[in-house]
Amino acid sequence: MIDFYFDVSSPWTYLAFRNIQPMAKELNVSINWRPVLVGGIFNTVNQRMYASREDSNSPRNRYVLKDLQDCARQTGVNVGFPPKVFPVNSVKAMRGCIWLQRSEAFKAQLLPFVEATFAAYFTRQEDISQDNVLTSICSQTGVDTAAFAAGITQPGIKDALKANTDEAIARGAFGVPSFFTGNDMYFGNDRLELLRLAVLRAQS
Repeated sequence: MIDFYFDVSSPWTYLAFRNIQPMAKELNVSINWRPVLVGGIFNTVNQRMYASREDSNSPRNRYVLKDLQDCARQTGVNVGFPPKVFPVNSVKAMRGCIWLQRSEAFKAQLLPFVEATFAAYFTRQEDISQDNVLTSICSQTGVDTAAFAAGITQPGIKDALKANTDEAIARGAFGVPSFFTGNDMYFGNDRLELLRLAVLRAQS
């Protein structure tokens, strides 16, 4: 099994979300989807991430944006950034992922919901922190909007998202996407090939 810690506010996680699914199918291994709040991870163990974003015109950040677009083309997705909402508050969306995982009626909609949320934010540049945007995503993916709105306010759902985030930190994560096979951690869409090799070693 691959543990995949993710937050829909991360463009690199969008790419990894797309790329890891066919890889897991090829390897005949399941993915344990672990929704987290990447801001909680940054606040706890990686606060320097905020400073690194301040100068968007630095040589490093210019390259990062170019690299992202190169990788997005390779993956076949369109990635842009809503100019007024980056980074975005993804709390409601990520609580929604937890709720969907725990819902007997709608758990099959988890991956379509995640895909649609990524696309809403990065492709259509919509503000996924807004209730009307999340309602639209629910409608697109066959999720009952009233049940979703009520579900994400449940204390148990809020606690579970925090617990996932704390778990990721305890295992050594400092951002997303973070993957684990056993105790081996791999970080970033560009480390999927190393993850693939680790799974193959574990299977041999």
